[in-house]
Amino acid sequence: MTQQSNSETPAGSRDGTEARGETEATQIAFVCVQNAGRSQMAYAFGQREIENRGLDGEVEVITGGTRPAEHVHDEVVRAMDAIDVDVAGRTPREITFEETQGSDYVITMGCSADDVCPAGWAGENRDWDLDDPDGKPAEEVATIRDEIEARVSELFGEIQRRV
Repeated sequence: MTQQSNSETPAGSRDGTEARGETEATQIAFVCVQNAGRSQMAYAFGQREIENRGLDGEVEVITGGTRPAEHVHDEVVRAMDAIDVDVAGRTPREITFEETQGSDYVITMGCSADDVCPAGWAGENRDWDLDDPDGKPAEEVATIRDEIEARVSELFGEIQRRV
């Protein structure tokens, strides 16, 4: 299983302390309100895409929320575990102004980006308008997970053609 932890800065991710321009890497921020479901899945799939496509150092991913929950939703942990991706050790966190300012793409999961993208920001925002998996039955969470996986793969294909 792929293990992810907030205490480490995994390959292909940035902790938000680098100012824009200090790196050539394309940065993607996966953002949600609670950072406990959709954005955690997108982040995990993003890390996998970086590894599988050999994009370490070229693409970086971060994740966070505007009002983070205390833990990743249990149904999300189970859905990801079903495909051998371990997000149980992840802790939802707040996305910072500096992180969004330093991102080339801010991908929101179905929540408004108004609280996320700073004024004058030159990056690209996409809202994927996905259902919230919190409290949903396993089959619905799996459908949401699979949609996120497909969208992350498509995004990385697009970015890879540019880098």
